Amino acid sequence: MGGGAPVTIQSMCNTPTADVEATAAQIHALEDAGCEIIRVAVPDMDAAHAVGEIRRRISIPLVADIHFDYRLALQCVESGIDKIRINPGNIGSREKVKAVAEACSAHGIPIRIGVNGGSLEKELLRKYGGVTAEALVESAMGHVHLLNDCNFDDICISVKCSRVPVNMKAYQILREQTDYPLHLGVTEAGTPSMGILKSAIGIGGLLCQGVGDTLRVSLTADPVEEIRAAKDILAAAGLRKDGPDLISCPTCGRTAYDMIPIAREVERRLKGCRKPITVAVMGCVVNGPGEAAAADVGIAGGRGEGLIFRKGEILYKVPQERLVDALMDEIEKL
Repeated sequence: MGGGAPVTIQSMCNTPTADVEATAAQIHALEDAGCEIIRVAVPDMDAAHAVGEIRRRISIPLVADIHFDYRLALQCVESGIDKIRINPGNIGSREKVKAVAEACSAHGIPIRIGVNGGSLEKELLRKYGGVTAEALVESAMGHVHLLNDCNFDDICISVKCSRVPVNMKAYQILREQTDYPLHLGVTEAGTPSMGILKSAIGIGGLLCQGVGDTLRVSLTADPVEEIRAAKDILAAAGLRKDGPDLISCPTCGRTAYDMIPIAREVERRLKGCRKPITVAVMGCVVNGPGEAAAADVGIAGGRGEGLIFRKGEILYKVPQERLVDALMDEIEKL
């Protein structure tokens, strides 16, 4: 993570971690969807003891999310965890933080400092008058210095907030102050309808600026939806292309066919395609092929019939009812 490595996709299980069967099954589903790092909550010692068995059943890195009790972190280290996420400010005394740092150092386990707008130190809230980007950064860097004082430097940082502008500014400031890998996310983003939009702006905007090394889209939904959204954000930011990029025009008065359901059908039928191609669904035969000249293949509709084109060059005409089938045939040839 970091150092020029590709941006990775994370999620978090919502199963009880002590239920090994359910948690491992959910991780397998997430991995199938494209998850590359998975985090589990460790609220008690039963969950900490379950970490080892879960780790043996999965193939992607496993992160333990620890709050308040440093002994849970120590048990997770012994159980073979790949990474620890803590907020050193709520672990307790310096001696307890040092114990976690020493255990992680001995086993080669990195620590993510996870600062959250909802759990900022009271003195920082007073100093800055609430949750601000500057408060988030000062909290994070204070925790970094604490771990550094414990001779620990294998660190990743997150500074999450539910307010997108504050969230983005905090990461921008943090990138100016440190070279540690940054874990991006908009916390408590909400249900998919608004949560994906907030994440696309708050995460995607930073990625387009070259900020961020790993990400988690936080949604009130099945975690698999987080993975789909993360992949779409990475694709939109131009950082990953492991499937088709569907482009389509917004329609206008020149559109001579019922294009919207056709675009949706093309999107549906592309779900299983992994070819890194650009597919276009355009509204009119006059401007469509030219406007989508960069597309590997595309369609443009007219009255009763449409065009199949490739890189802006018209290949042939087909009846409108065969447009999608003909398009998929051309995609198979690529």
